[in-house]
Amino acid sequence: MSKYSQHAEWLRLIDVVGSFLTPNVLEEAFPQGLDAIDGGSTFNTAKKDSKLAFDEWRDAVDEENPRLPEYQKAWIAFVLQRILGFYTGEMAKDAEKYEALSDEGLGKISPDFVLKDSEGVPLLFVKGYPNDVKLDSPSKRDSWLASPLEKMTKLCRVHNVRLALVTNGDQWTLVNAPNGQPSGYATWHALLWFQEPLTYRAFQTLLNRRRFFYDEASRLPALLDRSFENMGEITDALGSQVRAAIEVLIQGINKADADRNRELLRDVSPRTLYEAGLTVMMRLVFILCAEERGLLLLDSELYDSYYAVSTLRNQLATDRDNYGEDILERRHDAWTRLLTTFRMVYAGSDYENLRLPALGGSLFDPDRYPFLEGRKTGSSWKTDLAQPLPIDNRTVLLLLESLQILKQKGGATFLSYRGLDVEQIGYIYEGLLEQTAVQTNKVMLGLIGSKNAKNPIISLDE
Repeated sequence: MSKYSQHAEWLRLIDVVGSFLTPNVLEEAFPQGLDAIDGGSTFNTAKKDSKLAFDEWRDAVDEENPRLPEYQKAWIAFVLQRILGFYTGEMAKDAEKYEALSDEGLGKISPDFVLKDSEGVPLLFVKGYPNDVKLDSPSKRDSWLASPLEKMTKLCRVHNVRLALVTNGDQWTLVNAPNGQPSGYATWHALLWFQEPLTYRAFQTLLNRRRFFYDEASRLPALLDRSFENMGEITDALGSQVRAAIEVLIQGINKADADRNRELLRDVSPRTLYEAGLTVMMRLVFILCAEERGLLLLDSELYDSYYAVSTLRNQLATDRDNYGEDILERRHDAWTRLLTTFRMVYAGSDYENLRLPALGGSLFDPDRYPFLEGRKTGSSWKTDLAQPLPIDNRTVLLLLESLQILKQKGGATFLSYRGLDVEQIGYIYEGLLEQTAVQTNKVMLGLIGSKNAKNPIISLDE
């Protein structure tokens, strides 16, 4: 596995919401890859010792041991001191003086530990909770109706401390709350450390004390700042990929129209055709975001096999690798699958193993662009038979790869939609709205201009 893909791989294995580290920045900071588990240093605790400590805590949880609070504290202390290498003297004892109140004044939060530098400036808040507390959900028994992560975000902003580590023993969530910028969360699961060692190494590499005290350029806040700047480049690259994919989709629809004696798009303007292509891409973005955030039915065998957008790219890529590109050009089932999923998101499903509430909305309305389903303008999806366009599987694979595989100078990496916030998705959509489609009888050539120049499109004879 290449070092670049190593970073992309472990990022896929943790839960990221909002602003976090990007593969490009990680590659620059750690060109040698992640730290080895058994490096012999204070910070590279042997994986075996960590597994023994984890198993001891986990047994106490499973057996409902009356001394569980003691085991909980001991496990958290082990992670902080043995895995991350924090010295006891660095973890300030006056943590209770750092507190934040709810807006209504009904509740408050303070950290258990505060990591400070030599001048007493706080660098990191640490807060532990019982093992049965969900870090991303508010408790109905709490007067402050906010999740532990939301509370910690407020605490960080009140005291201008950018980073916090919140845990319930299994979940270890890094809170990134820079003032003036969007916040973000990255969650490691301790159980996964021993099933997927890359996640253990990433946790240890990124959160050990060296990321807070040594070379300023490689400290965690500096890496997060560079990643935030890099996200702008990622957004631009993704926008370019999506625009190219829309072009391919429009060409596919135009070919289907030609095969139907130009009857399909008779009343459809080029502008409407472009908007339909853009709508398809934004539907896919919406579903990818929803699936990765657990809002649809991902991880259900039936949904994953026949409806999910997240799994379709891999299924098509496997067919391509096994049978070649030609087989994809002769099959058209993937486009029908997408249309079916779009309808299900819009109208819902009440089948026993596939229950989903109707979300409605104009974005997924099947009658907004009926020609996508091979229906005439003015027809109804409820009463008129759909005859899905013969968009081949190769085209659908290209659409999905343009959204899920980010191609940059350092190489290609899988893109997680947990890491894209609403503003970034809106920026992509806004940029694409500035484009349109026109009909021409000439052969056109698209040129790639400089970074700040528009990409001109001219006729080939010109």
